[in-house]
Amino acid sequence: MKISELFDVEYPKTLIYSQMTPCKDGINFVSSQEKNNGVVGKVEYVEKLKIYPSGVITVPLKGSVMMAHLQTKSCYVAHQIAVLSAKSDMSMEEKLFYCLCIRHNSFRFNFGRQADNTLKDIEVPAVVPEWVFLKHIAKISSRIVFSQKNIDVSDWKEFRLEELFNIKYGVNLELSNCEEVSNNENGINFVARTAHNNGVVAKVRLLSDVEPQPAGLITCAGGGSVLSTFVQRDKFYSGRDLYTLDSKENLNIYQKLFCCQCIKINAYKYAYGRQANKTLRALIIKLPTSDNKKPDWDYMEKYMKSLPYSDRISR
Repeated sequence: MKISELFDVEYPKTLIYSQMTPCKDGINFVSSQEKNNGVVGKVEYVEKLKIYPSGVITVPLKGSVMMAHLQTKSCYVAHQIAVLSAKSDMSMEEKLFYCLCIRHNSFRFNFGRQADNTLKDIEVPAVVPEWVFLKHIAKISSRIVFSQKNIDVSDWKEFRLEELFNIKYGVNLELSNCEEVSNNENGINFVARTAHNNGVVAKVRLLSDVEPQPAGLITCAGGGSVLSTFVQRDKFYSGRDLYTLDSKENLNIYQKLFCCQCIKINAYKYAYGRQANKTLRALIIKLPTSDNKKPDWDYMEKYMKSLPYSDRISR
């Protein structure tokens, strides 16, 4: 079934965030970014400017093409984003399922292709699977109110990755050679070159001849979703083209997560099939520094703790 058979598809007129007035208690403004549900900020109410109700699905037609989001609050929507309104009653679970279906078509729009004319004709399932309704989506709350201003990185210092971490190639296992187990069984996380789910693609049975890699390491993809970087909180096995980063200083989870993001933002350097296998150790990242020009780990920890939902991170 085509998207246009399930949803009314609307293409908002030109609207640019920079032309709006930011307002702390204003209306969500949805852009084409992938993160934060597409919401780039809150803006002041503008008379006669259309506000879309909660429950619509927004789909970027350029930028993060096809990264569909369900909007849980009323919002303004930027140009070159399609707004999907269900033609019949749909639950939140059903809408989230269709967001996932739309996202799975993003590969069709690589290399700068846009979805302006083709979104409405994309095929999605006509019937929502039963498992969708069996999933309980728990609300996540945070006691942290973000108050940080934009970070000034002009005086940050450059570091080669190998200055900060001992970098090793993983155990290079093939998932097909491992025995997968259910989430209810005692298994070992299998970390691959994916950008999703902290890199974990399955749980597998413990191998008698291969020792799992210890918890606390950072994993970084040298191929696949290059520079997808995560802190592994449990023991794990790793697949091909995956590297482990063991910090040379005794870093906590907040400091490691800060470094992960500083590594990830270099992923654009590896577009069009480039890999990081030969260059990862020499990768340059910028970090805040203290008076002695060493990484300011205390600042990194404080900054991470100031972010919303940081209180949900288990130490």
